[in-house]
Amino acid sequence: MAETRSTCPYCGVGCGVVIESEGAQITGVRGDPDHPANFGRLCTKGATLHLTATAEVTMQTRLLHPMRRAGRGATPAKITWHDALTQAVDTFAQVIRDHGPDAVGFYLSGQLLTEDYYVFNKLAKGLIGTNNIDTNSRLCMSSAVAGYKKTLGADAPPACYEDFDAAQCLFIVGSNTAWAHPIAFRRIEDAKRANPALKIVVVDPRRTDTCEIADLHLAIRPGTDVMLFHGLLHLMLREGWTQPGYIAAHTSGFEALAQTVRDCTPERVAQTCGIDPSDLLETARLFATSAATLSLYCQGLNQSSAGTAKNAALINLHLATAQIGRPGAGPFSLTGQPNAMGGREVGGMANLLGAHRDLANPAHRAEVAALWGVPDIPSVPGKTAVEMFQAAADGEIRALWIACTNPAQSMPDQATVRRALERCEFVIVQETFATTATCAFADLLLPATTWGEKLGTVTNSERRISRVRPAVSAPGATRHDWSAAADFAQRLEARLPVRGRRTLFPYALDSATGAEAIWNEHRESTRGRDLDITGLSWAMLDANGPQQWPLPQGRSTGRARLYEDGVFATPDGRARFFDAAYRPVAEAPDAAFPFSLNTGRLRDQWHGMSRTGTLGRLYGHAPEPAVQMHPQDMARRHIGDGELVRVASRRGAIVLPAQASTDIGPGQSFIAMHWGEEALSGHDDQGRRLAGVNALSNPAFCPDSKQPELKHAAVRIDRAELPWSLLAMAWLPNDTALSTRRALMPLMAKFGFASCVPFGAGTARSGLLFRAAAAHAPDDALLDRIETLMGLQDPRTLRYLDRQRGQRRAARLVLRADGTAGLEAFLLGGDTRAGAWLGTLLREELAAQHYGRALLSPGATPPTALASRGKPVCNCLDVSDLAIRAELSRCEGHADARLAHLQATLKCGTQCGSCVPELRRMVRLHLPTAAPAEAAQ
Repeated sequence: MAETRSTCPYCGVGCGVVIESEGAQITGVRGDPDHPANFGRLCTKGATLHLTATAEVTMQTRLLHPMRRAGRGATPAKITWHDALTQAVDTFAQVIRDHGPDAVGFYLSGQLLTEDYYVFNKLAKGLIGTNNIDTNSRLCMSSAVAGYKKTLGADAPPACYEDFDAAQCLFIVGSNTAWAHPIAFRRIEDAKRANPALKIVVVDPRRTDTCEIADLHLAIRPGTDVMLFHGLLHLMLREGWTQPGYIAAHTSGFEALAQTVRDCTPERVAQTCGIDPSDLLETARLFATSAATLSLYCQGLNQSSAGTAKNAALINLHLATAQIGRPGAGPFSLTGQPNAMGGREVGGMANLLGAHRDLANPAHRAEVAALWGVPDIPSVPGKTAVEMFQAAADGEIRALWIACTNPAQSMPDQATVRRALERCEFVIVQETFATTATCAFADLLLPATTWGEKLGTVTNSERRISRVRPAVSAPGATRHDWSAAADFAQRLEARLPVRGRRTLFPYALDSATGAEAIWNEHRESTRGRDLDITGLSWAMLDANGPQQWPLPQGRSTGRARLYEDGVFATPDGRARFFDAAYRPVAEAPDAAFPFSLNTGRLRDQWHGMSRTGTLGRLYGHAPEPAVQMHPQDMARRHIGDGELVRVASRRGAIVLPAQASTDIGPGQSFIAMHWGEEALSGHDDQGRRLAGVNALSNPAFCPDSKQPELKHAAVRIDRAELPWSLLAMAWLPNDTALSTRRALMPLMAKFGFASCVPFGAGTARSGLLFRAAAAHAPDDALLDRIETLMGLQDPRTLRYLDRQRGQRRAARLVLRADGTAGLEAFLLGGDTRAGAWLGTLLREELAAQHYGRALLSPGATPPTALASRGKPVCNCLDVSDLAIRAELSRCEGHADARLAHLQATLKCGTQCGSCVPELRRMVRLHLPTAAPAEAAQ
């Protein structure tokens, strides 16, 4: 067995991992105890990385060879890399020759490595001469970038993870850190244990698991963050809690901002935000007067049509109170993706150039042109993400290269995005997984390496650069993203008018020396810049581990925090207060669309689930798509828990089950961002296909950052009139379960509602759940096909059929080694009320021989009591909510003692720790109501 140190490919915490492998197969993963981001810890997603790289998963999901589609809708055929790149070069050269360089575009990903990003950026801006290169980081971090630049002068998070330990007040806003950045949250939990006096304020319209550690939760109305921050500054000025000396010595523009916040009185702010004025005052006091205040923020601020204003208004509070530039104090943007920072560093976005240079600055363009040896960098800003797909839909962009991202699931306003992909004359998708929705639109598919195979570097939220190393050889004909892009560029150079020296891409393809040469070129571009890394090398990273920038030549270590001297990255060295008036959300609820829709992450899933979605065990915590609603709203609309509803915005509609939740307020709703067409599909009354949460989302974007308002849309929610229902569940062979899911996907669109998700928590087996609904019973051929795929076309299958009433039942049992009969698969059509107990019987592999006719009887209840194990809470050790509640009934003492008892007896929360916030919530809910002091603990 070999061991390889690398980095997790999920969130921006940047955890180090140790990959275990045998030959060509990754066999295990554990946290790297020496990595300064996680010190050996991994979350539930990171701890299961090796299970997403098994041979069974690879053969069913991976794109292993270049593929060409003869026409839209045709089945792609395998071709060679030579033929694939020849077609790509021919087509791009023709488009550029006929329509100009701005007729092509590149859409990249914050999951690419820095080296990948660098080559694509150089290809677009240096060789082709277009700035049409953007990234899904535009959907993630561009408002944070703009906010830092507007105030501090540079896109440089000034804090570090060590500041969690030094802070006396944590202000968490627009971030469900417990789920989105679990290992960072483990460090926050550690800090709170070590310093019980640490005060934590969480600002979020929902009561998320992050709130379980909070001393104060401000459940503001969606989109009112700027008003909240202005109201806090108003109180700080009124109470004398600002720092006039610091403001005078190190900032500019405060007078104008002070005038703006004068009208943001506590009464007005409380009414606008929907909070108590006393909570506003307490928050202002804690933020301004604590010895050190650290803010943590993410998509709740970023994904907004006022994203830059929200980010900058928060930074204003730090500048006004001098809560910056020292241990435990500062505005700390938590990066969403593993290398969104690296992409920003190399300038891989439509408005940026390398090393934090600005495209709009002629001197910066000249510097990059000189570094690359080209005559110039085009001055016209490129199309950002939303603009790029609108341009493709309008026929302006005719060739589009998409790498390592899935815009047919993740972009807002999916109707426009899919129209763009259909109309665009030539679409290249460079991908690891052949299963993403975007692959269906590709004329050319290029296979890419992935985690465990890739080679290069990434930068995490605290500006720390880590190595990514391959543990196994690249399977099939997959190539590193930078290698494929550089090979394309070398070929394209011969077809375009010479813009500089003979080759801009003198890199050895498919070798470690090539990747290191790219990184060294990037390193040189940072000389003298705020992110100077000229003192860093791959050799230093290998010898000394991950390093933070800046690390200029002559220094042996990077800088943990910035602006300690009060000098900022602006021409005069002064930070700038950003004066922006509060603006409501771009699309406010009204009589036609009365609900605010919020989106966010699930604990155990990542983005579009192309990787995490291959594991049934990661669905245990949130097994199926749902829209959360407040119980009062459901009661007013006569919607039952689990009943199907139609959620409609001005752009589209989807159907999914309603789920009662008091974690959100009346008039609000929540759908997890992960549910795309791979898991959720259907069609409307006119037969148009509806798929995924982003059929609803709003493409309106921030005028400064161009980041769309993915976090909010106005929607209408009504009962879905789909009386005929279907439920099918089956255990399937591990080597066919994922391909069976792919085969079921085309059938999903034939129903008014359909979802298809894996299951298998607590077992090594692979299960599949298919749920659907329609206005009337579908034809037998469709149901026969579903039965066949679910393993129910078998002579041993028990059946019941009543076509007149639209009733259909099928169940397959097998004799097990212990002599009992086990339910392996079932399908209920028409009446699915028995699905709950049949699902328990199958999922928990209980003996089924005693249930007889009840297995096939419409609406039947089990003849004997059926005890479910409950919903998984702790994925690592498969501990359910029922087991936890049973143990809590035997607990006494305060909250911490009860949590410790759970961990000692059931071991839940003792491994990755992702479930600890939920355990705290369960403990809180089981405390005696007459003991408020205990609850406060």
